[in-house]
Amino acid sequence: MPLRKLVDRVTKGVEESDREALAAFCDDLDGLVHLDRLPLRVPVRFGGEITSVRIVPRAGAPALEVTVSDGRGSVVAVFLGRRKIAAMKPGRRLIAEGVATARGPERLVYNPWYRFLPR
Repeated sequence: MPLRKLVDRVTKGVEESDREALAAFCDDLDGLVHLDRLPLRVPVRFGGEITSVRIVPRAGAPALEVTVSDGRGSVVAVFLGRRKIAAMKPGRRLIAEGVATARGPERLVYNPWYRFLPR
């Protein structure tokens, strides 16, 4: 069996390995909802790693859209009226709380409370 694990680890892609490591990291954090099962219109606590940050104009005002992934799914945290947030960059891990809504297949959380995790 150890040989089988070694073969799996060597033949597995880097992205898949990273995704599994991130999912395992998020599983170790207590009380978080998995992003692939994020319920709508109820307060949720989720965590993961920032995969992208972009500025999108909404009704003439800027909005910072931050995509967070936990290795299973993703959610977009939208910070209205913000162009940037210090230390909010890809690769940072965080825990956030808010109420999720849907925009098509995409899940959004507007102005969530957040806390960065130590590196």
